[in-house]
Amino acid sequence: MATKSLSIRIDEKMLNKLHVIADYEQRSANSEILILIRNAIEDFEAKHGEIKFD
Repeated sequence: MATKSLSIRIDEKMLNKLHVIADYEQRSANSEILILIRNAIEDFEAKHGEIKFD
């Protein structure tokens, strides 16, 4: 699977808090974001079923 990049706009206060959480978890901010996204997808699929692509 190809790796894609994504730009987001984020409030400075929120970004600073993300860095605190990532540092606490001994991860990069990027890795922390990927984990948060993965968890959101798993939660969604648990409630609504697997997201499938053709």
